[in-house]
Amino acid sequence: MANYDLTSRIAPHLDRHLVFPLLEFLQERQFYADDEILKAKIELLSKTNMVDYAMDIHKSLYHTEDVPQDMVDRRVEVVTRLKSLEESAAPLVSFLQNASLVQELRPDKQYNLQMLKDRFQIGPEQIEALYQYAKFQFECGNYSGAADYLYQYRALCTNSDRSLSALWGKLAAEILMQNWDIALEELNRLKEIIDSKNFSSPLNQLQNRIWLMHWSLFIFFNHENGRNGIIDLFFQDRYLNAIQTNAPHLLRYVATAVIVNKRRRNMLKELIKVIQQEQHSYRDPITEFLECLYVNYDFDGAQNKLRECEDVILNDPFLGKRVEDPSFSTVPLRDEFLENARLFIFETYCRIHQCIDIGMLAEKLNLNYEEAERWIVDLVRNAKLDAKIDSKSGTVVMGLNHLNVYEQIIENTKQLSMRTYMLAKNVIELAPPTAQPAR
Repeated sequence: MANYDLTSRIAPHLDRHLVFPLLEFLQERQFYADDEILKAKIELLSKTNMVDYAMDIHKSLYHTEDVPQDMVDRRVEVVTRLKSLEESAAPLVSFLQNASLVQELRPDKQYNLQMLKDRFQIGPEQIEALYQYAKFQFECGNYSGAADYLYQYRALCTNSDRSLSALWGKLAAEILMQNWDIALEELNRLKEIIDSKNFSSPLNQLQNRIWLMHWSLFIFFNHENGRNGIIDLFFQDRYLNAIQTNAPHLLRYVATAVIVNKRRRNMLKELIKVIQQEQHSYRDPITEFLECLYVNYDFDGAQNKLRECEDVILNDPFLGKRVEDPSFSTVPLRDEFLENARLFIFETYCRIHQCIDIGMLAEKLNLNYEEAERWIVDLVRNAKLDAKIDSKSGTVVMGLNHLNVYEQIIENTKQLSMRTYMLAKNVIELAPPTAQPAR
């Protein structure tokens, strides 16, 4: 399964703080040796201000109470810098903590800046200090404080690039606090800016879109409407082009969203086209399952890939979220995926065959005979399919109104022939009479 772990592909497009949840997941799943994960965490922490956390991990990794001197020195440096930034940002922080004064602020940024300067001697230096203080708080792991200060900074900032940077930080903080509703709002706000802003180069804009899609995975696979959200975003032309250009591994997530979202089956055709186009640059059991089923009509291949899909989902940090209960433990998305994937297999098989052996279909669905029969009965009843189950012969007989794939091709060919004849007839009737040559 290590071949299907996308952490090394996804991590470069994330803020280093967002990589920690991925490493935590891999550590829980015991996907890699514990020492490897702990070393990766220390490497990530070395570029942050979370020195105490790094010290704890070092002690756990090397089974000692001693820590390197450079960590001790780094901690002193962080504390000194934090105090300095607190002093620089203090005038503005004090103002923002006064609710009655904050109410005097208006939507007009220029008015606010002038008012702060005239009445409170707060100028650009103090506003910049607030940004640096918020950024430092984020690097220390104080995501709640950082989110508040970055929000307030953006209300005063007139520099579009710095405001964009603050919005990225705000989004990361909300994700790390698992405030999914607010994070989705910030994601949409960020998308509007990325799509409308004049970047220094098209490549820079492309990179921002790729970052946005990677960060969005945290939100879309946790928010109640996330499965619609990821389809809406990833299938937009500019974002789909970005996936095909530089991030084809994201096809795993949009494919999963389409499979588990019954209301968005209309996107299946477009998805399969993209999967075929990108099969040489990226493929995994989830994309291969769709390819086996809808391109090659290889039911044995689809059956084998379905088993692998379950392992991929269980070991993916975005897809394999486990729900614990005193009486049971399950991965909801895994269950939904398998249910809908079996439905895909059944529907496609029925389009080709008029009479279906339940035992053989059970093999295709990775179920035993009794489970398969019960599953088919429920499906026929709930979906109101024109089909009957013959328990004696152990078969499913499709109704007379059912056309299989071959009959559909023949019927469509007949219709095409008739339409071609009528079109040619109309062209001849509408054509002007041919002029007779002069004698």
